[in-house]
Amino acid sequence: MSLVDIKKEDLQVEIDEVFKLQKANRFAVGRTTARERREKLDRLKKALFRYQQDIRDAMYADFRKHQVEVDLTELFTVKDEINFVKKNLGRWMSPQPVGKSLLLLGSRSYIHYEPKGLTLILAPWNFPVLLTLGPLVSAIAAGNCAIVKPSEFVPHTSAVLKRMLDELFPKEEVYLLEGDLHTAQALLRKPFNHIFFTGSPGVGKQVMKSASEHLTSVTLELGGKSPGIVDETADLPMTALRVAWGKCVNKGQVCVAPDNLWVQESVAEPFLKAFKASIRQLYGDSVRNSVDYARIVDARHFQRLKGILEDALENGASVELGGELDAADNYISPTLLRDVPMDSRVMQEEIFGPILPFRTFKTLDEPIEYLRKQPYPLALYIYSRNKKNVDRLIRETRAGTTAVNENNLHFFQNRLPFGGLNESGIGKGHGYSGFLEFTNARSIYKQGWPDMLPLITPPYSGFKKRLAELILRWL
Repeated sequence: MSLVDIKKEDLQVEIDEVFKLQKANRFAVGRTTARERREKLDRLKKALFRYQQDIRDAMYADFRKHQVEVDLTELFTVKDEINFVKKNLGRWMSPQPVGKSLLLLGSRSYIHYEPKGLTLILAPWNFPVLLTLGPLVSAIAAGNCAIVKPSEFVPHTSAVLKRMLDELFPKEEVYLLEGDLHTAQALLRKPFNHIFFTGSPGVGKQVMKSASEHLTSVTLELGGKSPGIVDETADLPMTALRVAWGKCVNKGQVCVAPDNLWVQESVAEPFLKAFKASIRQLYGDSVRNSVDYARIVDARHFQRLKGILEDALENGASVELGGELDAADNYISPTLLRDVPMDSRVMQEEIFGPILPFRTFKTLDEPIEYLRKQPYPLALYIYSRNKKNVDRLIRETRAGTTAVNENNLHFFQNRLPFGGLNESGIGKGHGYSGFLEFTNARSIYKQGWPDMLPLITPPYSGFKKRLAELILRWL
């Protein structure tokens, strides 16, 4: 037996053991009260403070993410989610009474939200703390056991999360399993009760296919092309700064980053000027030397982005800003492309990097027509001070989420459901929506007195016929 086979065998033994332990423990965890679940979330929150510097150092080692971005986009967001869930968990867990019709007189009905049981969280590399622990908060709040598989592309961060979760939870309740694609595939062969996956649409399809073997429910937070539309009424300096930040934070390695930009022709030139000024405002005259500008996560992703950029240029696009690459440093400068052909890769594939294709339009009909031909995006960004234009774009398009005069920040509003539609995702996360994803809405019906059943069962006498006609008219 080869060393690879031995490692695979050891991995399978580990997965089987943890899965068996959690399966035996799921009903005990499911019986926990709101107070007990809040205590678990409190432990997790306090651990984030203890491990704060370790997480900062790990994420800098993985892709030079600045500690302020780590604090604001990773740690703060998880803590805010915990605070919101703790505040509302008792109410969410309470039975929800429902009304009844005339035929059900004497009955009482309510919805009981019960945990699904064994859950699997497959997390990505781009926000490895937020997108690992965020779904875990929902799983814990709902009373589930969870196996967590972080991305192998951020090994330093995954190692810190492993230490932290091993300290906080017994393996029969929460267990983080490090590993590569083979680990994920081995996990997907197990009959989980729910899978929460964040990643690309292509991998999402594979997860859904694996889940279908066990009829496992899924939440898929995917990506795709998230367009921005800037009309002639937009506040151009504000819009340019927000788009520049939204595209460059985490170096565009964000599922909700603006992925292509449509600017009304009459304001295209002043917008371009404002955008270039915004990049200088954010990162100074030398982006490459800015300590605030991270790097592409690894060489493979760098080469993919390089290929996307070269394809656009070969097909007639021009570089309006940036275009600087350094493979030795996985560095790509903020890059704005103009006159991008619609059939180029940069307009067809999710970019996931600091490259932004830019197109102009005369009337809103043009971006609307484009959107209607594309898969539904995860996010649509509208920059306008014209209410009719905003309302029209919302009414005549479809998207998982929409932000007006802003981008990216809607992800951090955990009081809103977050997720895509079809190609950009299935199901919703965050706050109450995340709680619902990890629960089964179990219907409870209790029959008391009076009981209408004798009045509606055979034999159907003349009285019952008249009663049925009366009820039908009454209803």
